[in-house]
Amino acid sequence: MTPETFGRTIQLFLVDGTPTGLRKATIHGWTGLTFVATGTTFAALTARPELDRTGIYILSGPDAEAVGGTRAYMGSANSVRERIKQSAVQREFWETAIAVTTSDDDLSKGHVEYLEARLIQMATEANRVTLDNGTSPAGQRRRLPEADQANMEQFLANLKIILPVVGLDLLKPQPRAVTQTATPVAQRTSGEMTFEIRHKSGVQAQAVEEDGEFVVLEGSQALKDTGYVQQSYGALKDNLVKQGVLQPGADGRYTFVKPYSFSSPSAAAAVVLDRNSNGLSEWKVKGEKRTYNDVKQARIAADGVGA
Repeated sequence: MTPETFGRTIQLFLVDGTPTGLRKATIHGWTGLTFVATGTTFAALTARPELDRTGIYILSGPDAEAVGGTRAYMGSANSVRERIKQSAVQREFWETAIAVTTSDDDLSKGHVEYLEARLIQMATEANRVTLDNGTSPAGQRRRLPEADQANMEQFLANLKIILPVVGLDLLKPQPRAVTQTATPVAQRTSGEMTFEIRHKSGVQAQAVEEDGEFVVLEGSQALKDTGYVQQSYGALKDNLVKQGVLQPGADGRYTFVKPYSFSSPSAAAAVVLDRNSNGLSEWKVKGEKRTYNDVKQARIAADGVGA
């Protein structure tokens, strides 16, 4: 068994005893301390004595320029308390503030500058959020001794585990169906079950599910201007057009010119069909009558048998 397959213990402490209050997250055996606050608990965050230490912080919230997207800012400081206050005042988009320090105050200025630069680099490569950092220090990463660099990479590995737990999934790599577009679709999705929508209008779309994400593949089509008023995902669709993911064709349809990862099969189906849709029934296994829901239920039954 490799170290990556071992379970990890994460302790999530509700500082004031309520789920909406300040939260403190730790991993067993790690000196890192992660605090998570909202606008209403920001004062409680900055009042913590641990924030008067060297560390890093992240401010995140909705991206006004990308429907359904997230904007984030990352920083480092000798005193996280003072710097996070300054950054919070300067940025209006944030709804969540995350501060990371250590219980033994053993991070140096060089350590946190390295962490900041690597976080920006990793978030840029993952391409899941819009970074609000005006200048990226990734190219000016602080040079550390080999042992210190190894320790900081382990620190980052722990952050990659803990950040999704507290609601910020900005470092997770995109599915290979999205990133490996130079590889033909058939090879890229080899081993993955392919789902499809074949609409009576002639519109066709294909998708795969990878690591919990539903990816509509390039070449898929989407209906345009059907006139349905109950379209919850209309803003998302407009944003995909703005991003160049969907391009209009002469046939009055949209075409996915690049793959796109949706949060659910229903979101994907709504964009393809231009109406609110139940993705569980709209998506079918390619070449079969089985729906996504049939596959889902079969997986549940199989897990029950193996339990």
